[in-house]
Amino acid sequence: MKAAKLRDHTDEELQQMARDTVQQLFDLRVKKGSGDSAEHPLRVRLVRRELARIKTIIRERERKANG
Repeated sequence: MKAAKLRDHTDEELQQMARDTVQQLFDLRVKKGSGDSAEHPLRVRLVRRELARIKTIIRERERKANG
């Protein structure tokens, strides 16, 4: 999801999305470790970038609220 669309979400929604994305990343890494190569290999990178976008927006809002 693009950062502009993520900015439309509330703080609580972003926190939930971050938790879901971390879980999804964990699941992908477990599948990779167990030898399941059916998953698209670039999916891990895409999920990591999505998590970074979400965390960046959360951090921007925290900094804006604090000063």
